[in-house]
Amino acid sequence: QVQLVESGGGLVQAGASLRLSCVDSRRTVGGYVMGWFRQAPGKEREFVAAIDWSSSNTYYADSVKGRFTISRDNAKNTGYLQMNSLKPEDTAIYYCAAGWRWSSNVLVQTTSYPYWGQGTQVTVSS
Repeated sequence: QVQLVESGGGLVQAGASLRLSCVDSRRTVGGYVMGWFRQAPGKEREFVAAIDWSSSNTYYADSVKGRFTISRDNAKNTGYLQMNSLKPEDTAIYYCAAGWRWSSNVLVQTTSYPYWGQGTQVTVSS
């Protein structure tokens, strides 16, 4: 089982940077894909980025490509989402998730991830 805990959210001004962390606190299984999603008020949860277990492959939503970087350190059971050049439209609750399927058409689906963290709020002011 995987138990994910996010941290690192906060209130920043447009143009600033934040780094989110996602720790697997149970550390009982490995091999999973880590994904990041976000959900703004009144909107559906949307895909942000994903990384495979070996960090060989990453995948980004077009809206964050070039600004966000996903990474992971399996020795620390931790994944990261470095967010640069933040915009007000990036404001949302950010969730990390774990799954075992790697394909571009399934990575973006919330149903591909059986395990989720509780979320961390990111607010970007203009």
